[in-house]
Amino acid sequence: MKRYDSLSPLSRDHHPALILARLLRSDAPAYKDLPTQPNDKAVYAMQFYQGELCSHFEKEESLLEKCRHVNQQVDILIKEIFEEHKVLSKAFLSLTDQTNQDEANDQLGKLLEAHIRKEERVLFPLLQEYFSDEEIKQFI
Repeated sequence: MKRYDSLSPLSRDHHPALILARLLRSDAPAYKDLPTQPNDKAVYAMQFYQGELCSHFEKEESLLEKCRHVNQQVDILIKEIFEEHKVLSKAFLSLTDQTNQDEANDQLGKLLEAHIRKEERVLFPLLQEYFSDEEIKQFI
């Protein structure tokens, strides 16, 4: 399904976040110009979270607030997305305080990737099922 123009900016934001998710994994290959050591990856992840993901979460949540009460399935998914944002935020904020940095990075990488895949594969198609591109443009 082609992504609505109105959702494309949010979708494009997911690409660098997926790279971060992969970078955090313990089995990640080396990425050019990105950190390779667990502690350095954690610092990079925190900077990415503060510089990119916080505002991305806010944009999504602002949109999703306006999409509530149209369908029970949409409402359930919105609640899940909000909860995942809280869990991810907590994980990012505590990331550099871990005793086993590689394990903490790996867990966060898995959580972040699963969250993004859910939005891309479930949330956005569902929004496109119940709302027009024009309606979503008005919500954003």
